[in-house]
Amino acid sequence: MKRMPSIAAAVATLVAAAGLAAAPTAQAEPHHSTPNVHRAATTAAQRAQVKQYWTPDRMRGAQQRTVHPSAGWKPSSVQTGTPKIRHGNKRGGNSQTQADDQPYLGGPWTGEGEVVKTTGKVFFTMQGTDYVCSGSAVESDNKSTVSTAGHCVNEGPGDYVTNFVFVPAYDDGQAPYGEWPASSLTTSEQWRTEGDFNYDIGFATVGQVDGQYLDDVVGSQSIGFNQPRGEFLYSFGYPQAAPYDGTTLDYCSATAGDDTIGDSDDQRLDCNMTGGSSGGPWFDDFSTEGGTGVQVSVNSFGYTSESDAMYGPYFGSVIEDVYDSVQSVA
Repeated sequence: MKRMPSIAAAVATLVAAAGLAAAPTAQAEPHHSTPNVHRAATTAAQRAQVKQYWTPDRMRGAQQRTVHPSAGWKPSSVQTGTPKIRHGNKRGGNSQTQADDQPYLGGPWTGEGEVVKTTGKVFFTMQGTDYVCSGSAVESDNKSTVSTAGHCVNEGPGDYVTNFVFVPAYDDGQAPYGEWPASSLTTSEQWRTEGDFNYDIGFATVGQVDGQYLDDVVGSQSIGFNQPRGEFLYSFGYPQAAPYDGTTLDYCSATAGDDTIGDSDDQRLDCNMTGGSSGGPWFDDFSTEGGTGVQVSVNSFGYTSESDAMYGPYFGSVIEDVYDSVQSVA
């Protein structure tokens, strides 16, 4: 998660993961464009190099990313379309007992279920520095797709990251389901070219490990687009900044609201998770028993002027296009 000053404010001191540099004067018109799929570690040898790069010491030393949005950024209005849900692969069972919708500001996830396996830590390198985020295995045609934040795959605006690896069910340095280097990365054109936080979304396609697809090993969560706003949602991730330490899976839960500070189209949750949780999934219709839900956003940013709040992009039709663009990537 990136914590940034009010969009209506000028340059301010960064206190967590990001600062917003200038005030937008109006929302730009939404636009569709073909998402850019960036090739990463496409061969087995390249993926082996990525895994060798991420020693335990490097993983422990990876830091949350600080982002400086471009001075001319203006949030665009989010385009919506027909509601759609892609249903995930529940490797551990089909329990759909719904949560009791109790708000929780943040802390360790002590339950079990699919969310433990499908959520993981993301590690990557940008301009010679190692960083950490969070991610989630989501349903896809290629059985190999990980969702995360756009700023965890691309500078926004700028270049794509290197050495991207997904570690599902990461637990205090342990990788019980292996390490999964990315063979391709993609984000929205709005994030890649403008750093637009309304489209701070990223997807990674990971290569096989020991001849198996990611979905075959950990399963996958459902993902939804153009879903209702204002739902009771659960957010997961690996926050690293105090009071957290990034070693275990944490979560928060609350009814989603609107961004009344900076006028973005992102949704807001009461949540105290910190930097390092960026890219972790937000679930609607979450089952605390089965650990499954419909992913409708990711942890993206917070404002310096507002404590204990998390914002995430609305999964509208543009982000659906980004998701669709990775379906045929082997």
